[in-house]
Amino acid sequence: MLRPKFDAAGLVTCVATDAGNGDVLMVAHMNDEALRKTIETGDAWYYSRSRKALWRKGESSGHVQRVVEMRMDCDQDAIWIRVEQQGGAACHTGRRSCFYRAITRGDDGAAKVSFVDAGQVFDPGQVYRQGS
Repeated sequence: MLRPKFDAAGLVTCVATDAGNGDVLMVAHMNDEALRKTIETGDAWYYSRSRKALWRKGESSGHVQRVVEMRMDCDQDAIWIRVEQQGGAACHTGRRSCFYRAITRGDDGAAKVSFVDAGQVFDPGQVYRQGS
């Protein structure tokens, strides 16, 4: 039986991966309404903590996520969706995945961050223009 355990803010974490190759595309949050809409429509819906609003992935960019499979973890406090990513980009920065920064250790042992697979699929400045 589906009984999601939402946190104190009414959210559950959702990990979206590419259904074709398994790449992790993004991590977001769902409230009860986003979860219900995702199940009902087959499109990925999320809850934006910063905007405090429900949103359908791709409603601004056109880069919709069609859900192929949805799973809940054993504690029912996290969701994993396998998606077909329309338009080639899941990240609001215009990149295919939100996980384009690799963390490695430098010669001195200190952590360093470098970009991997960081090419942009679209220009976010053009896609997310204010007032358009």
